[in-house]
Amino acid sequence: MDVEHKQWNDRQKKLRQLLKCPAEIESARSLILTQHSWVHRAEIAGGGFLSFADAVWQDLSPQAARCIPPGGEHSVLWCLYHLARIEDVTMSVLAAGMEQVFDQEGRQAALNSPIRHTANEMTIEEIESLSSKIDLDALASYRRAVGTNTRRIVQEFAAEDLERQVKPEDLQLLLDRGDVLPEAQPILDYWGRRTVAGLLLMPPTRHNLIHINEAMRIKKKAGRLNTRI
Repeated sequence: MDVEHKQWNDRQKKLRQLLKCPAEIESARSLILTQHSWVHRAEIAGGGFLSFADAVWQDLSPQAARCIPPGGEHSVLWCLYHLARIEDVTMSVLAAGMEQVFDQEGRQAALNSPIRHTANEMTIEEIESLSSKIDLDALASYRRAVGTNTRRIVQEFAAEDLERQVKPEDLQLLLDRGDVLPEAQPILDYWGRRTVAGLLLMPPTRHNLIHINEAMRIKKKAGRLNTRI
């Protein structure tokens, strides 16, 4: 997928420029949705291609999903959970001021998640515990719901929304509810310096690609380990 990755990166550079110009809102909206479709299962955008996220899930065994390779820090499962939580809190709460997907339809219970936070600043032992507990089908469902929600939010943005600064009270709400751990305060500080346009350049697009790429590397390492057993 090297060609697709290069094209994705080129489009992201173009998106950065479009988001600086409110008059280009429709072009920016279309490009955000294109970029987003590649870092989620293609089905949320109508399918018809193999996305980067599809490549991670394809033939992913539960053992490989939960494995933290020797010398590694994360599992594929941690990557996908972290991505879903980050996208959910930033798009639902900070960008749209609405209820998180995580808090609807008993998601946490279905996920069998011992945590509600974004999974930043976890120890290796905590990541191992999380990786052993999360229900994979529920995680796939949650991330699909988060992606669908993001697309709905993006489609409803007006040009003036892009220049809106993240509200300090919304950041405090994430901290008070335990969506972000106190020791992960720097991530709240980072979001606090962003506009909605700035958020769109990271959690639902660039941040997703970073950890999707990481998940694919972990999957390959876990597969090699399983082959030796």
